[in-house]
Amino acid sequence: MNKTETQARPSAEELRQKILHFLQEHPDSAHRSGDIAKGLGIDDNDTYLRFCDVLAEMSAQRLVEQKGRKYKHKAQTTHRTGVLKCNEQGFGFVQAVDTDEEFFIREPHMGEALHGDLVRVAVAAKAAKDKKRECEVVEIVERRRTQVVGTFHDRGNFAFVEPDDRRILQEVYVSSDDFGGANDGEKVVVSIDRFDSRKASPEGRILRVIGPADDPNVRVLSLAMSMDVKADFPKAVEEEANDIPVEIPQSEIDRRLDLRHKDTFTIDPDDAKDFDDAIHIERLDNDNFAIGVHIADVSHYVQPDTAINEEALDRATSVYLVDRTIPMLPEKLSNQVCSLRPNEDKLAFSVLMEVTPKGEVVDYDIRETVIHSKQRLTYDRAQDYIDGGYPNDPVASEVVQANRLAKTLTNKRLREGAIDFGSDEVKVILDDNGHPQDIVRKERLDANRLIEELMLLANRTVASHIGAPGHNTRVRTNGQDDDPLPFIYRIHDTPDGEKIRQLAEYVRVFGHELPLTDGNVTNDDLGTLIDDIKGQSEEQVIVRAALRAMSKAEYAVGNIGHYGLGFDYYSHFTSPIRRYPDLIVHRLLKRYAKGEAPPSVEDLAAYCKHCSEQERNAEEAERESVKLKQVEYVQDHVGDTFEGVVSGVTKFGVFVELTELLVEGLVHVRDMDDDYYVYDESTYTMRGENQGKSYRPGDSVTVEVVGADIDSREIDLLFTDEDE
Repeated sequence: MNKTETQARPSAEELRQKILHFLQEHPDSAHRSGDIAKGLGIDDNDTYLRFCDVLAEMSAQRLVEQKGRKYKHKAQTTHRTGVLKCNEQGFGFVQAVDTDEEFFIREPHMGEALHGDLVRVAVAAKAAKDKKRECEVVEIVERRRTQVVGTFHDRGNFAFVEPDDRRILQEVYVSSDDFGGANDGEKVVVSIDRFDSRKASPEGRILRVIGPADDPNVRVLSLAMSMDVKADFPKAVEEEANDIPVEIPQSEIDRRLDLRHKDTFTIDPDDAKDFDDAIHIERLDNDNFAIGVHIADVSHYVQPDTAINEEALDRATSVYLVDRTIPMLPEKLSNQVCSLRPNEDKLAFSVLMEVTPKGEVVDYDIRETVIHSKQRLTYDRAQDYIDGGYPNDPVASEVVQANRLAKTLTNKRLREGAIDFGSDEVKVILDDNGHPQDIVRKERLDANRLIEELMLLANRTVASHIGAPGHNTRVRTNGQDDDPLPFIYRIHDTPDGEKIRQLAEYVRVFGHELPLTDGNVTNDDLGTLIDDIKGQSEEQVIVRAALRAMSKAEYAVGNIGHYGLGFDYYSHFTSPIRRYPDLIVHRLLKRYAKGEAPPSVEDLAAYCKHCSEQERNAEEAERESVKLKQVEYVQDHVGDTFEGVVSGVTKFGVFVELTELLVEGLVHVRDMDDDYYVYDESTYTMRGENQGKSYRPGDSVTVEVVGADIDSREIDLLFTDEDE
């Protein structure tokens, strides 16, 4: 996929507008997706698949009327459909789903809608002085908020549940008959059964008692559940899982490629139990490498139209909180039946590749296999091998060999346009009771990169196997010969041009240049910037700014490549225990290998949209759980003074990351009383008008911790006299 081809393809927004325009011009009839595509002149398969993604999303958002497999124009008036996003201060916004426009809404105009609901609003005329048009809810299209997590307050004959999510602006009323065993001060899950008037509280029942609000473990769980993370599996799912046998029938072994004789091993974190992937490596007589990437064959055990499958689809991903993992699959599957545990025969789906010493894949095969992992390595043990330790261990030489190849693959990716943003993740060390003891920056070892590179190689090979011209799997699709089969790709679009322009202005403040080409940035130029700032004081703030400017990676049927990795074709194949899209990819590969017909493109597009949304929700829950423990940790340091680096500046204050504690807090401008400060947006600088004292990202400062609020997960700081 060259640059010209990428630029020529219409964006999702352009396709959305074209679809709306087509249906508006034909308002009296319904049209099949293929007819709409033909009317828009879409004649290449990649754009058609992208078009199907957009059309499925528009249908889900009710921007078009869908009748069976046909789509019809939906008349637009001064009414708009959008998602209500509330602010804890008592107002909100409705983001229209058909345009980028956002409308302001006051609480009295929200009707019976709650944060997160899909609503239809009447939009007021815009006055000259208005920044945003105002709106009023006229209909709740979809009640997406059906339960709330919060603190139970017993009032005798009734109780209120105070929501943990402060964007839920009302407490929930519970009658004494519906307490469900909850006691005052406990964290609970409460239903929202009735909400008839904004002037009264929603009414509900206690569905679950989570535990004491001051218990550190309960805090994390209730936080996750308040963000719609499902903590428990339904009984039917657990029963299905328990009925799955651990032992592999001989008939299943006989029909697979038997690789149990290979020196296969896994490399995972110390506390991992769900081993998705294993590898083996051999040197061939022609000096090439035979690489086997073996992935747990979850699709053999999790069949469509089962309770396990429906629950896995609903969750779409495992969630890795600061103190626990909430899996996508029941423990019987994730940690036992599917997990590639050492010294056990396991069913796998393997990508077997012949790779040259320069990192080129010259041959490959994708096969259902049976494997037998010889050793379970931690990242630390694998790193010991790489560093020369345990030379007599028979696996050591294979790890060292794999590491050399991984370095070659990394260098090859970077030369071909991949961008290495590095890692800025932190790990909170907890004691047995869930209290934070320390915060450390996660170290990215060569052993981590080894596994990353081989998984990238397998994912790329699988995606190219289906999508790349010249590969061996083709069917007649959409009336054309030699078109790629419908598939689920992991895509990453080029960055938004305006965000990149702002990034270029931002880095110029630090004396760096980010060249723009045709209003955007090339992979090479962005990669050069990231390399140039390594080791400099402003490295982390620029990297974070660059990441904020990037598009979000997502799942899609229409392939546009992966900008960050620099790949024309990329998918997710290597983690089906914890990601539902990988499970779908396994099923598609097996389906196509048997010569079966493709599934509905519209169905695949709907799966992609759902899984992308669930991924974003999980990431937010993971971030907030870490932030919760960071605030708990800082509570023990209120009154202490620390060195820090300015990580951001806004008109309401200066954000500072504490170098020793690895947490971020805010110095409010209202507390900067040594001068009258003005925020200079053009240079991202807070500057005192009288004494000329200034703060900008990357500056070293000294601050005192003056507050740490667990409920809001906010840390308050003050600049000290030393700094001044």
